[in-house]
Amino acid sequence: MASGHGNSWEQWDLSGQKLKSLPQDLVTHVTCVDLQRNKLKRVTGISRFTRLMELNLSRNKIVEISLEMHNLHTLETLYLNQNNIRSIPEGIFPRLRRLKFLNISANRLARLPSDINQCTSITYLDLSKNCLQNIQPLVGLPNLKELFVEKNLLSELPSQLFQNSSCELMVCKATGNPLRCPPEEVCAGGVKDIQSYFLQMEENPNTCSSWTVKTMFLGSSMAGKSTLCRSLREGKPVTMAVEDRTQGIEISQLYTQEVRFLFWDFAGQEEYYLTHHVFITPRALVILTIDLSSYSIVDPHSFKDQLCFWINNIQLRVPDSVVLLVGTHCDQCRDQEEVMDKKRDIEEKVKTMLANRRVVLKHQKKNLEENKDLFLFTDQLDKLDCLLEYNLKVLDLVAIDCTKSEDIAKLRSHILTCIQSERVFLCSESILPKSYEEVEQAIHILVALDEIPQHGIVLLDELSDLILNHVKLSRESLHSILRFLLRYLHRIGVIIWYEDIRVLSDRVFIQPSFLISMFKTIVRHDLVQQLEGISRDLLMQEGALVKQKFTWVDDLRCKGILHNAAMRILLRRELEKLVEDDDDLVGEVVGTKREEGMILTLLQHFEVCLPALVRSPLNPQAPEFIPGEKQWESAGEAKRDPDGACLFPIYLKDDLIVCHKWG
Repeated sequence: MASGHGNSWEQWDLSGQKLKSLPQDLVTHVTCVDLQRNKLKRVTGISRFTRLMELNLSRNKIVEISLEMHNLHTLETLYLNQNNIRSIPEGIFPRLRRLKFLNISANRLARLPSDINQCTSITYLDLSKNCLQNIQPLVGLPNLKELFVEKNLLSELPSQLFQNSSCELMVCKATGNPLRCPPEEVCAGGVKDIQSYFLQMEENPNTCSSWTVKTMFLGSSMAGKSTLCRSLREGKPVTMAVEDRTQGIEISQLYTQEVRFLFWDFAGQEEYYLTHHVFITPRALVILTIDLSSYSIVDPHSFKDQLCFWINNIQLRVPDSVVLLVGTHCDQCRDQEEVMDKKRDIEEKVKTMLANRRVVLKHQKKNLEENKDLFLFTDQLDKLDCLLEYNLKVLDLVAIDCTKSEDIAKLRSHILTCIQSERVFLCSESILPKSYEEVEQAIHILVALDEIPQHGIVLLDELSDLILNHVKLSRESLHSILRFLLRYLHRIGVIIWYEDIRVLSDRVFIQPSFLISMFKTIVRHDLVQQLEGISRDLLMQEGALVKQKFTWVDDLRCKGILHNAAMRILLRRELEKLVEDDDDLVGEVVGTKREEGMILTLLQHFEVCLPALVRSPLNPQAPEFIPGEKQWESAGEAKRDPDGACLFPIYLKDDLIVCHKWG
């Protein structure tokens, strides 16, 4: 935005001036005023700019919109985003007849003025990141083409927005809401999928309300996750031997009081931590188990290892989840007083930890806002705003004795209460047309009839053809329903579909346990022993020599590097245990010397491992490797060579050996 002197000015740039009120010496015939990044709480005197066409008031401290704004009859573009606006008075929008673009995101709006639909020229409207529970007043906007309502408190979208034959809407973004009608996964597909959903609702009035909660059991090794998971499922104490502890992830289901729980029991051994985010999905109930018998109030490492690490990890991966703290091994504590002392200590430290994190983020934001060249830090500020919006909810700790039936029953009841009270947070209820339920049932029937291979990997088009044999739907209707349903079933943990990974987006993993078993083959605590146990026959199949096996073992133990040839052997050996001879499947899953397989693609996509040059040293000046945060660099250019090797940071444990080998 330009600025100048004299009566010929048409644009004023007053951004970043720390203004607390509108300057009185501004000429009134300007058409464009930029007041973003100031300290305005109210905008008094704006009505004198009768020729104003564009007004930017973003990143201020505005708490209310003055009624005098209705005098800006020529206004076409208005930015009010990132303020503290809680409400908008009636009578403003009907007078803004030329307003086409309105951004009022990142405020505290709890409701919309009922007359906003009289602002008939609006084509672009951003209401995201507010506190809206209802957007019914938007019905009737004749020219609205783009609507953004992400991250509000919406449980429903008005069907009239999408059913009107004269509807101009082309873009609608509504993710990040506790939507039940239509579910969030429908909205992720865009306007056409939303229109299809409401059409199905009209044609299939016998709708059903589905309550499904993906429940993830996390916690340190031997904290009692598997015992707790199985006891909850059985409704009575279940004892587990040490040798039966979970490796990787185990999946099971529980139906109780019209709620379906998908239990995902994650292994606690350190080697498996790096793969958890491959399977973690949003809006889940996380049961974080803490061994109260080993927890120490006075040892800071105890809180750090048993809670801080896990809460930080959850906050990074699934910040829109609910975490229920469950203290186990109470029967091994001295008495009930010790249990209560530890409960209070944990709850206080968790609250302090979450509060301190927000304080640090706010200080960082304030420090950035005080920079003279604030526009240089816009991206950082946006990222901090995003982090501050994360609202991971950690519930109070429930201490139980897993050897007592009454404690198991008490925890079951408590979890159901949590789901009822946190349903907005968990988004566990979805209203589905009957046709959607029929498609899901058809998938289960296909599995039961063995029409889907035992391994469960099926192409999207093949799955569609198979379903059409069991439902009375057109191919076009099924296409829209199926994509929603796969997103939904992926989130709740029934299937796995990596829609965002281009090379895998055409495949669906109907049996998550198969994929998990493949991951467990590579990411495990005894991988060195697995390599040592490779037979001569398996080496011959890969065209490898016995001496190469010794190199593989040495490189893994000392460098954290796993050769792709060794990976293929291990995967092929596991695959042959699970399915009959299928050379095509082996090639797709395991890969060849020329092409990556699915597992290697996933491992590298989620940065569980990194492509490495086998004979190249590490670069001591390379930045620290943090998955998803920084780009790791090797000494040379590491290309994705299917017949090369991968560095697994999780296996770089012994500092002395690593320093000796890498230099």
